[in-house]
Amino acid sequence: MNEPNYEARRGKLIKKFREAEIDCLLISGVSNVRYLTGFTGDSSWLFLSGQHQILMSDTRYETQLEAECPGLDVEIRDASSTILDMSAKLILKSKAKRPGVEGDQLTVSQYAALESRLTDSPAKLIPTSGLVERQREVKDKYELEQIREAVHIAERGISVVRSSLRPNQTETEIRYLLEASMRDFGGTGPAFEPIIGVGPTAALPHAHAGMRLVSEHPVLLVDWGAQNHSGYRSDLTRVFITGKPTKQIEQVYKVVLAAQQAAIKAIRPGAACVDVDRIARGMIADAGFGKFFGHGLGHGFGLDIHESLRMSPLSKQTFEPGMVVTVEPGIYLPGKFGVRIEDDILVTTQGCEVLSSVPREFEEAFVPFLA
Repeated sequence: MNEPNYEARRGKLIKKFREAEIDCLLISGVSNVRYLTGFTGDSSWLFLSGQHQILMSDTRYETQLEAECPGLDVEIRDASSTILDMSAKLILKSKAKRPGVEGDQLTVSQYAALESRLTDSPAKLIPTSGLVERQREVKDKYELEQIREAVHIAERGISVVRSSLRPNQTETEIRYLLEASMRDFGGTGPAFEPIIGVGPTAALPHAHAGMRLVSEHPVLLVDWGAQNHSGYRSDLTRVFITGKPTKQIEQVYKVVLAAQQAAIKAIRPGAACVDVDRIARGMIADAGFGKFFGHGLGHGFGLDIHESLRMSPLSKQTFEPGMVVTVEPGIYLPGKFGVRIEDDILVTTQGCEVLSSVPREFEEAFVPFLA
């Protein structure tokens, strides 16, 4: 079993400081702190420089930090101090002239408050963007092991739902059954609120499960994922056919599946994310459904369900081995139904590997109700 090397992750990040033109970095994003330290709490910031690696927290987490972050320097504040006070003191103590902060994580008011604490020093805050997030795009062996586990938990959970569908089940009842099943199989919970949509609800890409009965329409869309004990996630979508489908349902399903499979086939190191998106988007447009596919083709995931890797018409990234991404084209016909098919994909040195194995062919999507 692989173990995370947090010290190596921090060292790799510090090497990027010169290129970013900063002397040190204040890391405030919760998932970024966890990625670099293993700490599972919140309200804690990490200060990194060439000389110091200090995790700032408060008395609530003192014992937890000893267990989760052995060997890492920790500074604990009490109720008479704020994390902004501690951060300013560390910046001043380091004599950094260009301290970096996470511009995508700090609020405007936090930035201004920290800046005000440095007015009598030569330090000038430098907002950075995506330094940790870009490092997180390529997963190490430990992370891939955890993501595989999260995929497996999600697959076991959906097998319970699929084998127990009843005509009188509501979208909400299916959601709760799915969440409970994933916990039964070792998950700490869902990776996000599961999207359960019957018929017209399935035409809403980010629908909330409601009270529509599964027997009201032959299309049941389920977008779900599991979170494992280490905080890593999975993200899948399937459409189940629970009754006699119309010709349009079959056509839309097969167009989406063909677009997804063509896009997956194009994923390899060096391929541009925008080009892979263009493949799926073009196939859907050629079939006459272009205006019904408005979101990006996929995104990175890991500790967060949406991470910085993106496949869309605006993408400027290229694939590298170790990246993990969803591929999820969809067609959404308002007031009728929607189809989205989503799998989790690992970029390998030779091409890619589909991590998820839930059946996806149209003939395999048919699910009978229990009597």
